[in-house]
Amino acid sequence: MDYKQITIATAAQEQKDILIALLENIRYEGFEEHEAQVIAYVPSADYSEEELKKILQPFGLNFTIQDIQQQNWNAQWESNFEPVVVEGFCTIRAGFHDIDVDTPYEIVITPKMSFGTGHHATTQLMMQQMSKMDFKGGKVLDFGTGTGILAILAEMLGAGQILAIDNDEWSYDNTVENIGANNCGNITTMKGSIELAETDYDVILANINRHILLNYMSEMYIKLKKDGFMLMSGLLTEDRGIIMEAATAAGFKHLKASEHNNWIALLFQK
Repeated sequence: MDYKQITIATAAQEQKDILIALLENIRYEGFEEHEAQVIAYVPSADYSEEELKKILQPFGLNFTIQDIQQQNWNAQWESNFEPVVVEGFCTIRAGFHDIDVDTPYEIVITPKMSFGTGHHATTQLMMQQMSKMDFKGGKVLDFGTGTGILAILAEMLGAGQILAIDNDEWSYDNTVENIGANNCGNITTMKGSIELAETDYDVILANINRHILLNYMSEMYIKLKKDGFMLMSGLLTEDRGIIMEAATAAGFKHLKASEHNNWIALLFQK
């Protein structure tokens, strides 16, 4: 599969965060943040210049486009992939990194196009919240697993049965690879959506986007056991009101919120 590389000139962090959220909603699959620009990737078949201009026009931003073949995309991603340390709790690195790790947990992620390498604020927010939760022996659903990073962390934190599910074939393949790289034995990977999942989960992890979270709010409530927890992100601070309203209507009780760089993570209980 071939991709379009879109380079957008902007130095403002808040603007970068908003752009990434908007582009995710129109099928963009990977992002790099640099000091003065955001680089976004979208399958060539999904690229629409009209959609892109509609998003960028209110910001007055310019962009350039480059065609990239899949193998070149991977090489470029690897060259820009740096280790991430989440608050002295977990280190995320690629297999080719040779670094000293002094955190309690270490996750090895092959840096392919799937979302969730640990660099994005939402992934870090999810992991920070997970560090304070009890996963011992629990049944966990990682809905929209991306690279499988949260499912892998859930196993490291003691979860006994984990389903990592994503409807993207690239994410599915990458998750299988990353599960093997981290020697995980309690994770089942499935290509599809939440309808394929069982019920009675102790924890649901959902780092996706507002649109999908709203569409599946009631379904997540059904899949969760009584007193179970739902942790979600992929949300901007301005999404909080509509998500809280939908979660309350579905039957959830709000417990906690955390924020970083205009992104939020929300914890609910059934």
